[in-house]
Amino acid sequence: MYWNDYFWFLGAIAICMIFSIYASTKVNSAFRKYNHVANRSGMTGYDTAVRLMQSNDVQGISIGRVQGQLSDHYHPAKKIVNLSESTYGSNSVAAVAVAAHEMGHVMQKKDGYLFYRLRTALVPVVNFGSRLAMPLVLIGLLIDLFASTANPDVGFYIALVGVVLYGASFLFALITLPVELNASKRAKKMLVAEGILTKDELSGASEVLSAAALTYLASLLTSLVYFLRFLVYVLTIFGRRNNRR
Repeated sequence: MYWNDYFWFLGAIAICMIFSIYASTKVNSAFRKYNHVANRSGMTGYDTAVRLMQSNDVQGISIGRVQGQLSDHYHPAKKIVNLSESTYGSNSVAAVAVAAHEMGHVMQKKDGYLFYRLRTALVPVVNFGSRLAMPLVLIGLLIDLFASTANPDVGFYIALVGVVLYGASFLFALITLPVELNASKRAKKMLVAEGILTKDELSGASEVLSAAALTYLASLLTSLVYFLRFLVYVLTIFGRRNNRR
């Protein structure tokens, strides 16, 4: 039974890896394609971020520049939108799409978007859970093995708490997907509304942003597989212990 489950896990992970490679290839291909297409407004990624902040009355947010390609991100705690080298000074369709996507996150925070608030609230839980999940499972096993005077279910319940904490990572990935999709939806709307892209240029921006969404879907599927594997492992171990009693 154990080996059968393990082979299913390896097969699922292999599928997730293939999909992740496909998603990464897709987003890089789309970005390269439209990174060579200048937008008609002539605005750069930096210009786009500034324009969208001004038009949406966003204050107290600075714009930074970071190394790399597609390393763009919004850091709400530091109140900064970091644009990568490939986005900051480029006037390509891809660059303004990526910059507008990050501004979409800024607008989510400003508007109090539910899924964005949930994801932010989960960050400390995920960090806490990732450190304690496995230790709790091990403590549960030790109690189950050696604490003969304890309630026979105590060890199992402690281990189950570890599984729940581990599951926070999957929940985080699950909530991240609608957050990213909504940021892209906001980005496309703002780009046209502010005249940064024309409607016919928007198809290129949509291709870049849709490809990027695939990477989050791949992350979600991988997180689900690992969570299910962890859950099945704990249930199997304690199931065997109970059968031997």
